[in-house]
Amino acid sequence: MGDARAQLDILAWDKNDEASEVSQKRLRRRDTCELAASLAAQKFGRNATFEPPLIIGGYNILYKIRIDGMDLPVYVRLPCPDWVQFPVEKTLREGATARYIEQHTQIPVPKIFNYGDKSDLGPFMILQHVENCGLISSRIKTPNPDPDVPFVLNSDISETVLLDFYGKAARILLQMSRLSFDSIGSLSENEDRTFSVTGRPLSKNMNDMLQLANIPRCVLPQEDKTYATTHDWYLALAEMHIAQLIFQHNDLVTTENDCRNKYVARQLFRRLAKDERLSSFGFAEDSWSAQSKSWSSQLSSAPNNTQSFRLWADDFRPGNILVGESDEVVAVIDWEFAYPGPTQFILDCPWWLLLEVPEMWKSGIDDWAKVYDMRLKTWLSAMQKAEAELGIQTLPFCLSTHMRESWETGRFWLNYAANNSWALDTIFWKYLDERFFGTREVGVSEDELWKTRIGLLNEKERAAMEPFVEWKMNDMKERILVEWDPEEAQRRLSELLFD
Repeated sequence: MGDARAQLDILAWDKNDEASEVSQKRLRRRDTCELAASLAAQKFGRNATFEPPLIIGGYNILYKIRIDGMDLPVYVRLPCPDWVQFPVEKTLREGATARYIEQHTQIPVPKIFNYGDKSDLGPFMILQHVENCGLISSRIKTPNPDPDVPFVLNSDISETVLLDFYGKAARILLQMSRLSFDSIGSLSENEDRTFSVTGRPLSKNMNDMLQLANIPRCVLPQEDKTYATTHDWYLALAEMHIAQLIFQHNDLVTTENDCRNKYVARQLFRRLAKDERLSSFGFAEDSWSAQSKSWSSQLSSAPNNTQSFRLWADDFRPGNILVGESDEVVAVIDWEFAYPGPTQFILDCPWWLLLEVPEMWKSGIDDWAKVYDMRLKTWLSAMQKAEAELGIQTLPFCLSTHMRESWETGRFWLNYAANNSWALDTIFWKYLDERFFGTREVGVSEDELWKTRIGLLNEKERAAMEPFVEWKMNDMKERILVEWDPEEAQRRLSELLFD
């Protein structure tokens, strides 16, 4: 199962990186920079001048523009070609989400002067410049001069400093938890400056499936699809995991047994979603899981699975929080992949407490969990303090309690796996399987874990496994990027969903 980096489709990754390099050369050209200034001049009705250098982030390119008569510059912000797989959708959804947050919370969000899908530069956003002294992640990471090394929490950081920075993030999450929506999906801004949930939940995992695995677009949820219940979205997530197993042509599967492990894990995960069990796991209503039979302490009740959903930001982390000279929060940036989602998601303790994701931790996921457990205590202290400051009676949930239970019951691992296809297999077999289904037979090797749960599959799922394994092993012999016919891709997916 191993490191998630080793399971990405390297051909797809390289193809998009090479294309992005070509695109970025075009976007750096002087004429493109002047187009960005012209766009700002048109929107403000004033002269505008590009001020180098331009900024290239994870998903966006920003042009700093000086506007005549304005004290501070603005940014023309474009989605990075070839990295961002849904540039128009991402821009419109993010613009609406950021404006919604600005209107309905006290979270400092850079003002969006304008955004849209039509310009000489394609989809765009024009943002306020916010004076700052850097990101929280830069304050708490292990010092390293190499900019390509992933950020990791500084193991020598003082408890006082960490508590303070965690507290700033906790206050932001508490405000996000107050926002309630009647369906799951992405926000749109209406002409009267109101907002509606009108599109599919645009997730980081969906972008990665196209960028890093060449999954056919047609097997993802339709662009205008929204979800009325938590159960429906869990099922959609589970079916995207199966789609990844089918359509990632290179580097995901290594052996026949590895394929069987992934097949059984994904089918069982989907079964639980289809039976509407995932939404109650780790809550008082959980009467189905093996661990619920021996759980001694009283757990909190599960949130409503209809009508009341909360803002979930897939990519929210300390790298999105800008601070000022006194380390005060001056802006929270980059609201891409944020959408009204299951309340269960925001009740989990955050994955980013160590900055690095668990499946890519240098010392392995078990060591990540050990270090995380220690830092979680600091986080919960910060959250409890933030709740007391805001007044716990004014909040819809006691997040500190829910987050503690999330870690103790394994609900954290469930939702992390639900949202991250490349992490699913390791997390399922290490942290979920025995919680779901009980103790496995002792002495079974890691590459044959599927044998311990094959009996839980139904007759159709069992019958389809060996033909699928044979097809997958033959299919991956030639290292190519496959372009699927949409009808054929839908048919292939349906065969493994047994619809």
